[in-house]
Amino acid sequence: MSLTSAAQQVLISVNAVSKAYQRGNQSVPVLEGISFEIIKGEYLALMGPSGSGKSTLLNLIAGIDTVDSGSIVIDGIDIATLNESDLARWRSAHVGFIFQFYNLIPVLTAYENVELPLLLTSLSRQERRKHVETALDIVSLSDRIEHYPSQLSGGQQQRVAIARAIVTDPTILVADEPTGDLDRVSAEEILSLMARLNREQGKTIIMVTHDPRAAEKAHIIRTLEKGLLNDVYP
Repeated sequence: MSLTSAAQQVLISVNAVSKAYQRGNQSVPVLEGISFEIIKGEYLALMGPSGSGKSTLLNLIAGIDTVDSGSIVIDGIDIATLNESDLARWRSAHVGFIFQFYNLIPVLTAYENVELPLLLTSLSRQERRKHVETALDIVSLSDRIEHYPSQLSGGQQQRVAIARAIVTDPTILVADEPTGDLDRVSAEEILSLMARLNREQGKTIIMVTHDPRAAEKAHIIRTLEKGLLNDVYP
């Protein structure tokens, strides 16, 4: 048994989590009794074959989906007990999302895309501008602030998406195949940026990936297979 020091605070505790989906009249198990912990400031990569439950587990931790049984405690809150509206509020305050295909709104500028999560807050326009400019500066896109997604490369679009993910200063960043749609050079840039967010901003990151080179950037690699959690690689 390992001891967790004050400097290694458990941020996320996944306890005996199970999840199944209905396929017609049949219940198909996806996760079966998954338990593990994530330390605050950890960078975790989840790997495994297609259908192993990686994205399902990520969505459960992010509060996009709900468990069938078990609990997920994040920073002292069991999100499995929250109703839909409370879960939506928790998610907007505590989770930053990075997707494979960026999910930017094409008719909005980089600035406007990054500002979107802040429109749900009580921040003034001036305060929102400060947050957006800071986020775009962190991802080195201050000179593209008025550009539309169609005017940006794939790597630049993903950096805008990362700026949008961090603009609310979330508790955790969840990334689902963040380099899956990028060429190798752009992918390396995004992985370096995520590593810097973890190292310099202290962001806790959970990344689903099929790419071993991407996973190597993480502190810990966990593998899922047939709904079960297997190896942990330091």
